[in-house]
Amino acid sequence: QLTESGGGSVQAGGSLRLSCLVSERTFSIFRVGWFRQVPGKDREFVAAPAWVGSSAASADSVKGRFTASGDNAENSAYLQMNSLKPEDTAVYYCAARCTTWQSPNTCEYWGQGTQVTVSS
Repeated sequence: QLTESGGGSVQAGGSLRLSCLVSERTFSIFRVGWFRQVPGKDREFVAAPAWVGSSAASADSVKGRFTASGDNAENSAYLQMNSLKPEDTAVYYCAARCTTWQSPNTCEYWGQGTQVTVSS
């Protein structure tokens, strides 16, 4: 149901925008957040948009650089990534209906992931 796109390779300081298309959507697009994972490490929360009763959230490592958003009419969620750093290199996933963003295990739906590589 969730399909990411927009990953690729970019030099440090550059920008990318990831998209997450939600098919057969039965929930608000603003319940879609973003995670990332590098080999050998746990999947970690990156960013999520504001939703009813909660403000936008982001990891300290991306605060001020990454912004999550959504468009219900387009059935799509987005992750705008600016000022990219080599340490942002990872597979990025969108996920939906997470009980808590800090616990990936609480998410009901996942995309297949898209690779982002940032070179120095």
